[in-house]
Amino acid sequence: MRRIRCIAFHTFREAVRDRVLYNLVVFALLMVGSALLFGQISIGVERQVLINLGLTAISLFGMVIAIFVGVGLVAKEIDKRTLYTVLSRPVRRWEFIAGKYCGLAGTLLVNTGFMAVGFFAALLFLTRGFQRSDAGLLAALWFIVLEFLMVTALALLFSSFSTTLESTLYTFLLAVTGTFAEDLHGYARLAHGIKHLAVTAAAYLVPNLAALNVISRVAHAQPIAAGLIFYNTVYALSYAAAAVAGAVLIFERRNLK
Repeated sequence: MRRIRCIAFHTFREAVRDRVLYNLVVFALLMVGSALLFGQISIGVERQVLINLGLTAISLFGMVIAIFVGVGLVAKEIDKRTLYTVLSRPVRRWEFIAGKYCGLAGTLLVNTGFMAVGFFAALLFLTRGFQRSDAGLLAALWFIVLEFLMVTALALLFSSFSTTLESTLYTFLLAVTGTFAEDLHGYARLAHGIKHLAVTAAAYLVPNLAALNVISRVAHAQPIAAGLIFYNTVYALSYAAAAVAGAVLIFERRNLK
C-alpha cells in the first residue's frame, strides 16, 4: 500500500501541475456562470436552467479530463521512459496501475469539488437560499463522480495495450454509447437469436452512464431514492474495479522492451 500511495501521490501532483486541468476547470466554472446568466433571463425556471446547465458542464468537462488524462497515464510513462525506472525498483506492475488510477481518481475528486463549490455559489446567488430538495444535488454530483471513476478505469484499460490516439477513441466511443445503455437494453429485449445475444452482451459491457444521469430529475426537485444511490454506487465501483483488473492483467503480460 505504501508503494501504491507513493505512485498515486506523484500522479496526483503531476496531474495538478498540468495546465490543461486548470483551463478545463476554469472553463467549466465559466459555463456555470453562463448558466447563472441564462437562469436570470429565463423567468420562472431560473433554478431548473441553472441546475441543468451547471451540472451538465461539470459532467462534460470532468469527462474530458478523465479521458484525455487517463489515456496518457501509461503511454506518457513509456514515451518518457520513466516507466522503466519505476519498474526497476521493487514496484510490481499491478501496483503501478493501481497507483496511477488512484492518483487520477483523486485529481478528479478535487477538480469536481472546485466545480461543485462554484456551482453551489451560483445557485445560492440566484435563489438567495437552499431548499430541502437541493439535497438531491449532492446525489447528482456523486453520480457524476462515479461516471468519472468508470471512464477513468476504461481509459486506463485501453491505454494498457494501445496507443494514446486509439485509447482516446475507444474510451470516447464507449462513454458516448454508455449514455444510450438503457436504449440498448430495450433493443435487446426486442431482438431475437444471435442479434439478441450480441446486443445484450454489448448492453452489459458498455458503462451504463444513463442510469447515473439524474440531472433532469433533481432540476425538477424530484427525490433520489436511497436504493438507487446504493445500487449505482455498487455498480459503478464494481465496473471500475473490473476495468482496472483488466488493465492489470493486460499490463502484466505486456512486453515493454
